[in-house]
Amino acid sequence: MENLFYKFDQFFIGRMNRWGIPILRFALGIVFLWFGSLKIFNVSPVAGLIAGTYSFLPLQTFMAVLGVWEVIIGIGLIFKLSLRITLAFLWIQMAGTLFSLILNPSIFFQGGNLLLLTTEGEFVVKNLVLIAAGIVIGGYEVLPTNQQING
Repeated sequence: MENLFYKFDQFFIGRMNRWGIPILRFALGIVFLWFGSLKIFNVSPVAGLIAGTYSFLPLQTFMAVLGVWEVIIGIGLIFKLSLRITLAFLWIQMAGTLFSLILNPSIFFQGGNLLLLTTEGEFVVKNLVLIAAGIVIGGYEVLPTNQQING
């Protein structure tokens, strides 16, 4: 019985090891492609949040550029295209998202307390998971520069 459990365990661990990173890359790509498309077609539920945070930018233009940026990230992740550049775009986009916490903290924190997030604050802070996913993908699917040149 213990041997059967071991083989069962090895089978599933092996499948997770083989498919975990590609599934993560594809899922993250779908998220960016979907969210970007909503912005491009001007039906994104975060338009008001973006307008309230980046009020110094023209909303329609900013939404379109951000949407295209996110679609490029999504396509790059899904099809594993230029992952080094795709991930750089992802991290730049995520930095802009996290920067919104500084630009207009009253939207993201209750009563100025950094420990009490609003719904919008939770929406932005969850992007830490997207950043971590990008780091994992980069760590496993992007070769260091010297290996690309020599390998």
